[in-house]
Amino acid sequence: MVEVKLHDIGEGMTEGDILTYFIQEGDQVEEDQPIVEMQTEKMVAEITAPAKGTVKEIFIAEGTTISVGTTIMTIESEDAMEKTKSSEIQRAEGNQATQLSASDNQHTETKQKNGPKRIKASPYTRKVARELDVDIELVEGTGKDGRIMIEDVQQFSQNRESAATKVKPEVEQLQNQFFQETEEQVDAKEEEAEIIPFKGRRKQIAKKMTTSIYTIPHVHHMEEVDMTELLEFRKEIKSDADISVAAFFIKALTIALKEYPIFNAKLHEEKEEIRLEKGIHMGIATDTEEGLIVPVIQSADIKSIRTIHREMKELMKKAKENTLSLKEMTGSTFTISNVGPMGSIGATPIINYPEVALMAFHKTKKAPVVNDNDEIVIRSMMNVTLTFDHRVTDGGNAIAFTNKFKALIENPRLLLIELR
Repeated sequence: MVEVKLHDIGEGMTEGDILTYFIQEGDQVEEDQPIVEMQTEKMVAEITAPAKGTVKEIFIAEGTTISVGTTIMTIESEDAMEKTKSSEIQRAEGNQATQLSASDNQHTETKQKNGPKRIKASPYTRKVARELDVDIELVEGTGKDGRIMIEDVQQFSQNRESAATKVKPEVEQLQNQFFQETEEQVDAKEEEAEIIPFKGRRKQIAKKMTTSIYTIPHVHHMEEVDMTELLEFRKEIKSDADISVAAFFIKALTIALKEYPIFNAKLHEEKEEIRLEKGIHMGIATDTEEGLIVPVIQSADIKSIRTIHREMKELMKKAKENTLSLKEMTGSTFTISNVGPMGSIGATPIINYPEVALMAFHKTKKAPVVNDNDEIVIRSMMNVTLTFDHRVTDGGNAIAFTNKFKALIENPRLLLIELR
């Protein structure tokens, strides 16, 4: 009998939530076939079958939070070997984008007319669809929350010729939508409150934030930064390189962190030591429909501003589509929170534990400023907040570090000199 367990996939994972089973007791499964979808602290992921055989018993119900090492189910392997194996989480699901096959391209025009559709299907189901030459976007899912199951793909393949007749007339669809909305409105009036499940990513975010705020003595240092010269500099180089302001922030921070490495560190209380990290891996706090997530630009200190800009755009796009890989979400040593575009003028953010510092950038707005000649001039000003772990360093270092960052942003050509 083969046991299927939840294993730690890194970064100190201790538990996960069971979202959906793709199989039932008695089902036949192939080796490496996805069998259950999990919500871990950082992502939605799948556990695959460690062996070919029959699902003997499922021990844990959907929606349950389990610890690492818990046996989820048993599979009676085809060769009846009585040894215990453990499956590992293989890949992030998150509606992961797949390569379009030649048959997919035949439906491109239809997809463009209908607009993008969010498909819920495991990689294994997508593989079966490709093998059967089925466009998965045309398949109606019968699984939980509309998830497309293998049986749906197989049924679609069998009924391919009559599939068009199953589409409801537009008028009937509108009628169904109207009555469904009416019923939902009546039900809403009868309910005293809306209940939102506190689990999955929301629960994991809460756990991490609570750990951070109760473990780290947070201190916040705030400063004003004159953005005028940087914005003018961006206009000058825009024809050659359209680089986002945030990319300049990240590059300036990597330079400042090299000079003040105490902010690119981790505290190990048990070992009674502070570890100064060699590489600078920049976390980008990103707001998504599922909640806050932090994709990571690996080795940002050795990358050009162009590369940082490109990778940041790609990572943020993946974060919003829920298609980040585990590597793209782990290993950050310093995190930024660019809340300016949302309209924020100030905040006291929580450190991304186990890091020791985070910097937030707020809204840039024009303001009257007295210059060195005692003249009142209009400048583009931005507030920044540095949050740091007071166990690791003190206010003097925080001010010096922020001033270094400020000097580079206020004198962008100095930033280029530093980059040599």
